Amino acid sequence: MDGSLQRHVGGVRLVSLVTVETIQPEKVADLSYCRALEEGNILFFPRTPFELPEADRAFLLRQRQVGAGYHKNIAYRPRQDRVSGFVKQDPADAERLRQVLHDYSARVVAFATRLFPAYARAWRLDFASFSPQEEAGRALGLRARNDLLHVDAFPTRPSGGDRILRIFTNINPAAERVWLTGDTFERLAERFAVASGLLTRARRGGIGWSLRRLARGAGLPVGVRSPYDAFMMSFHHFMKENEAYQQAAAKERHTFPPGSTWIVFTDMVSHAVLSGQYALEQTFIIARESLALPAKAPVAILERIAGAPMA
Repeated sequence: MDGSLQRHVGGVRLVSLVTVETIQPEKVADLSYCRALEEGNILFFPRTPFELPEADRAFLLRQRQVGAGYHKNIAYRPRQDRVSGFVKQDPADAERLRQVLHDYSARVVAFATRLFPAYARAWRLDFASFSPQEEAGRALGLRARNDLLHVDAFPTRPSGGDRILRIFTNINPAAERVWLTGDTFERLAERFAVASGLLTRARRGGIGWSLRRLARGAGLPVGVRSPYDAFMMSFHHFMKENEAYQQAAAKERHTFPPGSTWIVFTDMVSHAVLSGQYALEQTFIIARESLALPAKAPVAILERIAGAPMA
């Protein structure tokens, strides 16, 4: 790590942007990069640290996603080697899109394996995505909006207490991608987890949760969302729907220039995307047992507050 930019608002430390010009092998070995991320910081690479062929970038800039509201981006599912959310086109171009996103995902995985060997031993590879739309002014429902501060939770892919690590790259040839960041999940949970009633509600569950548990116990293929996942999904909605919080929250603005890459635990860092077009992203689900600082995991924070297991 070549340096860091500490941000403070009203005496409270917000997110640090930790700039990495070159990867230091000794920092990988002593888990410095992992610790920086798990504490709620962003690793920022001014130059993308893995190969992105110019021909692939130029091809992606010509792609368009479908207008249906349930597709927020063009998604690539590595385990199925399948792409969704793009405008139907010539079969050869559709195959080219699959291959480009397949190759992108493979390159990011290789890079992340080298940078985070401890994580790689037990992570689950999640979706990759390409966002071709301009974020400023996107017509999305309140809970789907990207321009409101939130922490991530996936409605169809609960983590069970594991963590959400995302690697972003701005492939726009000219424009920056602009983010806001706010408090870390640790401070947000201290403030809102109990006061909002969401923690109690998540631990209590409901009749639907009880029925799913009974069906699962009977051997039926039914998914059961843990109290942790129920809380995180509700908290995602609570943050976006809380207009007073959105207006008053301490925020810091970050600009990610063309050709840059940044890495962040988006279940820890509250964030919003104000503007930008043409971003690539790969998500990893990081196993709780592989963390360098397991006490900093959101599930551990909630368990300390609740005094009970959440996952």
